[in-house]
Amino acid sequence: MERESVRDKPELLLRQLASSTRLTVYLSAASGSGKTRRLLTEARELSARGVRVLIGWIETKDRPNLAELCDGLGKLPPRNVEIGGGRFADFDLAAALAAKPDVIVLDELPHTNIPGSLYAKRWQDANALRAAGISVMTAFNVQHLESVAPTAERLLGFPIREIIPDSFLSGADEVIALDVSPEQLAERVRAGLIVRPEDADAALSGPFRPATLRALRELLMRTIDELTIPAVEARRVSTAVLFAPSGADVQRVIRRASEVANALDLALEVAVERQSENDGVQRTVREAGAQFIAWPRTPDGRPTDAVSASLVVVPHGLLADRLVAGAIDRDIFVVGQEPTVAQSSAFDIHPLAQTAGDRMRVGYGRLTIYLGASAGCGKTYSMLDRAHELAAAGVDVVGAFVETHGRKETAALIPGLEMLPRKSIESGGIRREELDVDALLKRMPTVALIDELAHTNAPGSIFSKRYEDVLSVLRSGISVVTTLNIQHLEGLGEAVARLTGVRVRETLPDRILDLADEVIFIDCPPDLLRERLRAGKIYPPDRIDRALSNFFRPENLAALRELALRESIRARGKRPGQSAIVRLIVGVADRERDGSLIRRCAALAGRLEVGFSVAHVARNAGHASDALTELRTLCRDLRGRWVQQTADDTARGLIEAAAADGATTIMIEGARTRPKLFSGPSFARRLLKAGVQDMLVLTAPL
Repeated sequence: MERESVRDKPELLLRQLASSTRLTVYLSAASGSGKTRRLLTEARELSARGVRVLIGWIETKDRPNLAELCDGLGKLPPRNVEIGGGRFADFDLAAALAAKPDVIVLDELPHTNIPGSLYAKRWQDANALRAAGISVMTAFNVQHLESVAPTAERLLGFPIREIIPDSFLSGADEVIALDVSPEQLAERVRAGLIVRPEDADAALSGPFRPATLRALRELLMRTIDELTIPAVEARRVSTAVLFAPSGADVQRVIRRASEVANALDLALEVAVERQSENDGVQRTVREAGAQFIAWPRTPDGRPTDAVSASLVVVPHGLLADRLVAGAIDRDIFVVGQEPTVAQSSAFDIHPLAQTAGDRMRVGYGRLTIYLGASAGCGKTYSMLDRAHELAAAGVDVVGAFVETHGRKETAALIPGLEMLPRKSIESGGIRREELDVDALLKRMPTVALIDELAHTNAPGSIFSKRYEDVLSVLRSGISVVTTLNIQHLEGLGEAVARLTGVRVRETLPDRILDLADEVIFIDCPPDLLRERLRAGKIYPPDRIDRALSNFFRPENLAALRELALRESIRARGKRPGQSAIVRLIVGVADRERDGSLIRRCAALAGRLEVGFSVAHVARNAGHASDALTELRTLCRDLRGRWVQQTADDTARGLIEAAAADGATTIMIEGARTRPKLFSGPSFARRLLKAGVQDMLVLTAPL
């Protein structure tokens, strides 16, 4: 009832916004990323909803569009001080406190205040405003952050004087990443939008070098990732924890754990029972992008009970034996004592491998993907905004298929852009509009805007999925800018179901991100998304309440945001070297539900870029059933190899099947319940006893 009353009575929501003091920080990788514009845009939106917003300090840098955004917003006069015969202006904190607005917009946060100010730094002014009950919207570049500055100095080649402590950022209510591609920033530099035209060449060979901008982008994303911690149950947390008991080969186990954690988009934490100062271990943890945590001390000797993690990694030994003995409440990866040396006997070809090869040829269009956590985060808006920027630079850009979903702010960006007509297809008495690929190829623009990459086309279309349309357009030499929500990547299907409880049916291959020339993350924190939803900017009124209580729950949105962040990092990162996991094999029983195991195995194999097999071990060589037939068909459809093994001992039979198949890692479903008296050991324990090396024990499907 409370949620309904807030939405039905907007004044209640406004009072909540005004009475809830918040610190919102827009964080970017470099100057020119649009921080000031975003601050002013959000300020205007709040003002239009009745929130009293004042501009405390804004640097428009003589840009007309920024000056226009300031129109209609209240602005505090600066504090003017004479120093050494010169007159200097600065933010007037005392005037801001006296004015008592609901929200203050405070740009240039790393700034050092002029002498005589109450505080030395502007970020301290922001804290003072917040303490006085005034919300603050502010922005800065990631290199000014205390923990990032030393690395940024090496990248930029000059010292960073203005520092903001990490505690300021971690104490913010919202930290929003503003991701911009190096190519786009370079265009803005050349256009004189960031530095003076005469300084453009020096900037492009200095702080705006592509390699420098890429490194700063990764620092930005990893900073945001560390601040995004969804509060959900253990099996749904996007974290993996490695426990290395005394005597374990820590470095080897870390490398194996990192490989699987990265494939599953999990942050890796490492707990070593007896922490050492071994430089090799320290270096391996750093190289894996992991971090150390203390070894938990628990009364029953099960350290895993003291942590929240959806994946636990342990080497062979007593702890592994204890973990797989009972009900499995999270995935468990048991790493063998011996290095894996098996070689796959299969020649596996990814369905997009041909396209990846084609893209090396001259004449292929460039693919840019705007990636977001969910509907309403601003992907289409950003795509259209970029289109206007390209058009202003003289690039021939057309809207081949743009879906505004009735959102006024997005629709307002359509005028001034050429839009191609859609193709009408009728099937089963239903008429649908789709992308007209033929018309686009006839028009042959330099860049085409094609929204909703994961869309399933109407029956009768040349291709069943829009991403296939996009690939055909790229082959013709047309560059494509498109949009995608993270939940549509097929390799993340199980992760999305685990994190949100929702299974997404409309998917496309993960490798589409690898094919992209640029993946741009569109960030929107959960609270802001829910505000947009309540305001009717995402779904029509009759869908708002259902969405708020289901898919748009804060914990779901936080988890999806984290996935989108990590996929953005993963898409830009270096491809890993030779995988220690050469091939996967999943053991299935004669039951329909094991189809989910096959799908999870196929997804993990795809993200590791290895082949997989599905093995069924039976005592009777001629055993067959409808369930097995369906599992075998699913295996074939997912490009796996079916292995039928006959053995009296199922555990030993599965290990033998894996060895014959060249598989290095066995996947199984863990026990759903704790074993009953006289029921015998779990199948996972039987596999350990039979000599399995690497084993991934999965939780039962949700």
